[in-house]
Amino acid sequence: METARHRQATEGVAVATTDTARPARPATLPAQPGTPEPPSGTIRYWAAAKAAAGTAEEPYAARTLADALAAARRRHEDEPEYARVLARCSFLVDGGPVGTRDHSTVQLAEGGTVEVLPPFAGG
Repeated sequence: METARHRQATEGVAVATTDTARPARPATLPAQPGTPEPPSGTIRYWAAAKAAAGTAEEPYAARTLADALAAARRRHEDEPEYARVLARCSFLVDGGPVGTRDHSTVQLAEGGTVEVLPPFAGG
């Protein structure tokens, strides 16, 4: 038993030493080895959403629309208008309307596009 613990502790040190030599993984990558990376794509902002975000588009790395929007909210947490505008927006994912579907059920694809559309005057 003592030998097994000693071996595990020694192996743990060797792994830690090896890991520190590698570059750190970005936070968007999965923690589990062998788990595929989340898809990446583009979030495009229109009209008031574009003004609130301060950009026309930005990348996402997320499996669902809910995850992509949560990450975007964190990126723009210093812009209070962003969250207010985003709450009123509708979304298209790869050209299809999300409508009233739960954002956690809307899967994102590699190379996909999320369009963020604020309410427009007249409709």
